[in-house]
Amino acid sequence: MQPQELLKRLKSKQPPAIIDVRHGFEFRNGHIPGAIHAPTWKILFRLAGIPADKNAELVVTCELGPRAQIAKALLGAFGYRNITLLEGHMSSWRQAGRPQDK
Repeated sequence: MQPQELLKRLKSKQPPAIIDVRHGFEFRNGHIPGAIHAPTWKILFRLAGIPADKNAELVVTCELGPRAQIAKALLGAFGYRNITLLEGHMSSWRQAGRPQDK
């Protein structure tokens, strides 16, 4: 998903669930407002707070992309079907000056 599209969707009545798979210190240093902190290992062991609805729209992000791709594959293996990656991931989101929570 394009960052500008996600920013627009965050303001809608039904925004997608944003799954941030970065480490805790990365997440605490700034994340997309409303993001769910779900490191890849928590997804693997089903300990992350991912929506139970397998049809829920999920946007997965990490810092640069590789962890998000792994998480997307795991979520797909667990039955989730509506998963996209944030284009440019958090590094691009931050560089563009888009909003972050801490």
